[in-house]
Amino acid sequence: MTTLDGVTPFPPEFVARYRAQGYWEERTLGNLFDDLCAQFAGRVALVANQEKLLYRDLAQRVERLALHLLKLGLRPRDRLVMQLPNIPEFVYLYFALQKVGVIPVMALPNHRYTEISHFMKLSQAAGYAMPARMGDFAFAGLAAALRQECSSMRWLFVAGAEEADLPDTIILSELLQTDSNLKPEKLQDIKIEASDPALFLLSGGTTGVPKLIPRTHNDYIYNSQAAAAINDIQPDDALLLVLPIAHNFPLACPGLQGFFMHGARAVLSTSTRAIDIFTLIERERITHLELVPTLLIRLVNDPMLGQYNLSSLRVINSGGQKLQSEVKRLTERLIPTCKVQEVFGMAEGLLCYVRLDDSDEIRYETVGRPVSPGDEIRLVDDEGREVASGEIGELLVRGPYTIRGYYCAPEHNARAFTPDGFYRTGDLMRRHASGNYIVEGRKKDLINRGGEKISAEEIENLILSHPAVLNVACIPMPDPVLGERVCAFVILREEANLALPELTGYLLKKHIARFKLPERLELVAEFPLSKFGKVAKNELVKQVTEKMSQEKNGGNYGR
Repeated sequence: MTTLDGVTPFPPEFVARYRAQGYWEERTLGNLFDDLCAQFAGRVALVANQEKLLYRDLAQRVERLALHLLKLGLRPRDRLVMQLPNIPEFVYLYFALQKVGVIPVMALPNHRYTEISHFMKLSQAAGYAMPARMGDFAFAGLAAALRQECSSMRWLFVAGAEEADLPDTIILSELLQTDSNLKPEKLQDIKIEASDPALFLLSGGTTGVPKLIPRTHNDYIYNSQAAAAINDIQPDDALLLVLPIAHNFPLACPGLQGFFMHGARAVLSTSTRAIDIFTLIERERITHLELVPTLLIRLVNDPMLGQYNLSSLRVINSGGQKLQSEVKRLTERLIPTCKVQEVFGMAEGLLCYVRLDDSDEIRYETVGRPVSPGDEIRLVDDEGREVASGEIGELLVRGPYTIRGYYCAPEHNARAFTPDGFYRTGDLMRRHASGNYIVEGRKKDLINRGGEKISAEEIENLILSHPAVLNVACIPMPDPVLGERVCAFVILREEANLALPELTGYLLKKHIARFKLPERLELVAEFPLSKFGKVAKNELVKQVTEKMSQEKNGGNYGR
């Protein structure tokens, strides 16, 4: 068994352990897809623009596309940067690549030249798949620049019926409508190792270009199986895919893969407008939603929510950022048929879920516990020593679906992983008495006010309980004496007002230390978001720093 250069393999003793314990089945995603389509042949697999596609029809389209890829010359372990929105071609291409053994690099629709060129060069990708246009952005110029600069790029695929206005492009819709003249048996001759990367996900964070995360067939299949097992998925259920499917969350946690494993259906949406989401929930009888907190907050505060029949909803998964308990309670009050199931996870591996049968108190206050008995958790202090039960520590994790290293990043890996293979997540957690975990922020999300460390999330949770506040993000603003002070960026509810003295007075009634109080309040209509749907706090820091530098009275921290 050989390993792709740049990929850190699981040590042999862990490979043997995960096989023996049944976590790894030694099969590929392509094989799994074929088995599922045969098992659920007559059931609806995919819904897009009111077209309903059965599993058998999906299998035929994927096979046809896979044979074309093979005929073009793509081979196992080739890489292909895949940048497609939530359209059927995403699903066809993703599984066709799995059948051929080509490794997709899961770029997001809103990535542009800086990110895509980095992914192309780092992965030495042989191809690039893109839409012709998204909104007012045409991809032709981006693709032309990539061709000039990325010597490894041999194939350019375009989704949709529009021409990309580039020579030598391969239109996916044309491949799907024509015969490759290759026999399907050719696909059976392809040798793919279950220990090979099935795909490259992207690391999160709000600064810098994302790193590539190699997820193997073995660990990624188990990732979806373990997540699906605790999401109450029934064969007649429907998942609405609103977040970009290239994210780990909607793709595999349990996501598209997990729903296919149960013979259920996935409904694709390219819109995040509340009215469009409500319409699809009502029309398609959606049972499951996967959202980031920012989107969920927007939905439950939309005045049109009560105008639609959302009674089919049973489970709303929220992930990407900690979801405040007040939002969970509000959601379940407004949509009484559903439960909010928080997900704490990462593209690097570990998934924690609250269980649907946990008590309301535990579901509202914690982010759950690991999905696998094979997950090994440590909470450690700055010296790497495990903290006492109930104390806050940095989360370290090792397990059957957590990577052992980023792709081609040896120096970063030396910092991000312990010598015995635990991934240093940078998340601050404490263990709840129930065995679930509570997120206390990020190591880098601490505001250091004169040596006093303030958790931004702690203050955000308190501010969110104010009746005038719709959403909040606390960030460090520079201070020449203390180093940092707390600045609260707040989105107010409609027709609400709030001033800093009123806010601090409210917080003091919550009995918190005075040094934790915000010393500046910025009222905004919306937050800048990272490409991963998280609040881009680095942009907020830039905004307040620039604003402070422009103010004549530099000592005025109030508003």
